[in-house]
Amino acid sequence: MPYSRTGAAQLLREMAGRIKGVLPGRDEFTEMCRTPRKDLLAGATVAVAALPLSLGFGVASGLGAQAGLVSAIVAGAVAAVLGGSKLQVTGPTGVLAVVLLPVAHVHGAPGVLTCGLLAGIILVAMALLGVSRYARLLPVPVVTGFITGSAAVIICQQIPLVLGSHSAGESGIVASAARALTGVTVVQAAAPAAVAVAVLVVCLAGSRLRPSVPFPLLAVIAAAVVTHLADLPLATIGSLPGGLPSPSLGFVTPGIVPHLLPSAFTVAALCALESLMTAAAADAMSGQGRHDGNRVLFGQGAANLITSAFGGVAATGTVCRTGINIRSGAASRLSALANSAAITFVVLAAAPLVTAIPLAALAGVLIATAVRMTDLAALRALARSSYGQIVVAALTATITVMFNLVTAVAAGMMLTALLALHAVAKTAKVQHVLTKAGIPRQSPPPRDTPHSANAASITVYRIDGPLLFATAERLLKPVTQSTAAVVIVQMSRVTATDATGILALGDAIDTHHRHHAHVLLSGVRDHHRHHLDALGILDRLHPEERTPFTTPAHAIRYAQQHFPNPPTPPRTTSAPS
Repeated sequence: MPYSRTGAAQLLREMAGRIKGVLPGRDEFTEMCRTPRKDLLAGATVAVAALPLSLGFGVASGLGAQAGLVSAIVAGAVAAVLGGSKLQVTGPTGVLAVVLLPVAHVHGAPGVLTCGLLAGIILVAMALLGVSRYARLLPVPVVTGFITGSAAVIICQQIPLVLGSHSAGESGIVASAARALTGVTVVQAAAPAAVAVAVLVVCLAGSRLRPSVPFPLLAVIAAAVVTHLADLPLATIGSLPGGLPSPSLGFVTPGIVPHLLPSAFTVAALCALESLMTAAAADAMSGQGRHDGNRVLFGQGAANLITSAFGGVAATGTVCRTGINIRSGAASRLSALANSAAITFVVLAAAPLVTAIPLAALAGVLIATAVRMTDLAALRALARSSYGQIVVAALTATITVMFNLVTAVAAGMMLTALLALHAVAKTAKVQHVLTKAGIPRQSPPPRDTPHSANAASITVYRIDGPLLFATAERLLKPVTQSTAAVVIVQMSRVTATDATGILALGDAIDTHHRHHAHVLLSGVRDHHRHHLDALGILDRLHPEERTPFTTPAHAIRYAQQHFPNPPTPPRTTSAPS
């Protein structure tokens, strides 16, 4: 009992230490008071750019514009205080909206909020377990592929709104987009399409000509004014409440939690990946030190937990808003807090103006964002690097559009693993290095020469690389077909083994024993020897030969001493079946 109490106390101390390690310190709050003017101005600048995106991604996620605003306010403030990157700005993003929209279709608003809540719990657990160092193991082609696919999904989602159709969400996004393209009239589509295209052109051209000017916000305001003055019959955002909703967890339905776990893990993985990438980019852009990866995850987890309670969609750190924050002169966490405060002011004081924004205008903003999400330079680099890499990205993007992000990432990871295994397998080779007790082999014998005429009494094969299920047959085929009376297998350069490779080696040993030949192993590493012993391969050798020889020279000397002038056993030229 005393031991168990001591162990429990130690565990509690370790957990308390980890929790303390992800909480902000007094120095960080002191730093926020050093340059308040610069930080407040930077935060207001970010809010101007983030407002239309927050509205749009709230609509794209299936919960509506209000949920996007709540997410930008609450998640932005919580992550600013608790996060591990002082200049990072958090809010709703297009990639997360792609994951959440199918959840909204199946489970409604409670499903989306519960998914964000579960993702927050997962992120907090990841932070306490120190998972940040593993978060970048997702292959680059898979990341590029799902970002490209997500951009395509966002564009498909906006096509019905661009054309003035309301069929979005009734089935898959591709089917909805196709039905909108074929089911609307020119008269019906003319006005919303004109507004969306105008906003799209302004956003794309403005971002290239004057990146510092908030063209998306200006374009949305202009669209709202023109729509009102011209009295165009366009769908708008609709009513917004005059304040933030009260926190509540009444939306949680235990029965749907198991169904939401795959989506929740996907949201958590995307939040972890995107927030850590954004934090690294912030370090590079600002030159103000390194971020704390575990605190980044903790801040994002806490932000999503609290945001879900307030009715907001899942959020993560974004490169776009963080970049604007840094370029605007931000120096501390106060700028991200100022961003949340500015958006709160809009919700409290200008909600009637926001409700007049046409959905087609927001669709134009989101399409422009999706276009900028597509990194053509990264895709070209993958294509130049390897045909397989661009295939992985294309497969991930295609499955993202046609099915869902979970399936896409799983398929991309699977194909990446197969390509990696193929690349590793290609490095494995077997070399026939010595024949006739140490005389170097000059060239392979002619195929039409009688097999017995080329038989050597002692021969050495060296295996280089992994001896795995993908390489075993190719590597051991010449060893098995050897006609020497003593075959030495040098394994000092074997980098990895598995059960299939080791058992295939055992089959080769059995084949030689049936022909009264001997097989000696040399240079076996300790961990490979453990596998050989565990699978009974060493037991197949003669008792005095079960201890592998250190070098091929030792094995040759042993063979010369114990098998002087060994006769060449009769063999057939074909490999045993």
